[in-house]
Parts: sequence; C-alpha cells; structure tokens
Amino acid sequence: MKIAQRITPYLWFETQAEEAAHYYTTIFNNSRVGRKTYYGKDNRRFPEGTVMTVEFELDGQPFIALNGGPQYKFTEAVSFVVQCEDQAEIDYYWDKLSEGGDEKAQVCGWLKDKFGVSWQVVPANLTEMITDPDPEKSERVMNALLRTEKKINLQSLLQAYEGRS
Repeated sequence: MKIAQRITPYLWFETQAEEAAHYYTTIFNNSRVGRKTYYGKDNRRFPEGTVMTVEFELDGQPFIALNGGPQYKFTEAVSFVVQCEDQAEIDYYWDKLSEGGDEKAQVCGWLKDKFGVSWQVVPANLTEMITDPDPEKSERVMNALLRTEKKINLQSLLQAYEGRS
C-alpha cells in the first residue's frame, strides 16, 4: 500500500470539529471537507450519531478534526504558518482567521482563532529576510517584526530589510 500523505495534523476539539472544518475550508482555496466518522451507541461521551472525526483539506494539506471533549485545549506551542505573497494576502488571512478569536493573543503575526487554534500569518519571504547572511539586514527585520503589535505590515519589514526604516 502506498501512503498518500505521511504526516497529517490531527486537531482535538471539544465539540466543534465539523464547524471548524467547514469554517477553515471557506477561507483557503483548494480546500474541501471529506469523510466523517460518527460515535456509536457504546461510547460514554457523546450521543450516538455525533460526529467523531472529520477529514478535511486546506490548500491541499490534509487535516483530521476530532470531537474529543474538554480534556485538552490548544496552546501557542503548536501553530500553523500561512505564507503570503503580498500585503493583500496577509490582510485577507489575518482578517478571516482572527475573526472572533482572542485579540490578546495577536502579536508579531501570530493570532488565535475562534476555536483557539494558533496561526502565523507571515510574508513568504520572512525566513529569507531574517536569515540573510548580512547580520545587519536580518537584525533590522527581526527588530521590526518584534515591534509589530498584531498583523504584519510587509512594507515595514521590506523597509527594515533595505535599511530604509
């Protein structure tokens, strides 16, 4: 048997797995909700017929969401990076993913969505800029990034990178 996808993120929700899958697939192109499994009559946590897992894809990346109960919560220790080509994409993904989320958790391009999942909405060239062989360039970009209170302003990072800030 050939493995189609070796690593798939598996997200534990209290009861919102299906809602989250549908929500995320409206934000990202090339996305869809796939198979669902359901709890049977012999489980103790959920009524029979409740969605247990939902398979979904975001921009072609497979995920699985589980309705598992309140035992576990999302933390910033794990986040998903959304690499954006320009400020319009940064604005789009930031606005969509942060809608209804935790505003206190929005800093340096990081946000927490309405389900508690952490995302980093960043320019696609951020890693290139902060790892530039010229330490002055990379330090200027890193300092500009750390001054970012919420959503990243790509123009500010490019100005820092070019030494124009």
